[in-house]
Amino acid sequence: MYRSILLLTFFTFLFVSCKNNIDTVNMITAKDTAPVQTSKDVEIVYSDSAKMKVKLIAPLLERFVKDTSYVIFRQGVHVFFYDDKEKVKTELTAKYGIRYEGVGRMEAKNDVVLVNEKGEKLNTEHLTWDEQKKLIYTDAFVKITTLDKIIYGDGLESNQDFSRYKIKNIKGELGIKEEDKK
Repeated sequence: MYRSILLLTFFTFLFVSCKNNIDTVNMITAKDTAPVQTSKDVEIVYSDSAKMKVKLIAPLLERFVKDTSYVIFRQGVHVFFYDDKEKVKTELTAKYGIRYEGVGRMEAKNDVVLVNEKGEKLNTEHLTWDEQKKLIYTDAFVKITTLDKIIYGDGLESNQDFSRYKIKNIKGELGIKEEDKK
């Protein structure tokens, strides 16, 4: 009898003490949450007719394959857009990026800066690049700095090289004097 009570107590203690955190178990066993590819210090070149069109540089690339394949750039991304003579037309930087491979769309987030060859600069927190249509757009707040003014607004549509753009809802415009530039 004493032995039966002792065994019952032991097994009760054993079952009660062997409890796993379900979130931890799910995270460890969930294969679809882990990237299928991880690369460091990547440089990806997109070309057309043997001419470089876009170069993407990132310290970390993580590729995921689910319903839609996508690549995450958690540590930032730097993208160069080239013209037909392989001269840099536009440069984009962001602290985070995600590219949806099947649909040809990339989103840049967090401290996004886009600079064209004229030196015009766009600052925003979210920007989408449609690779097929060669367009960039956002509904977020934008600040565009040109040689002689600063324009604030909500939303923007532009061609890929940021040479022609339209601000959807202009909030204000400031002129820059020559002495302010120095």
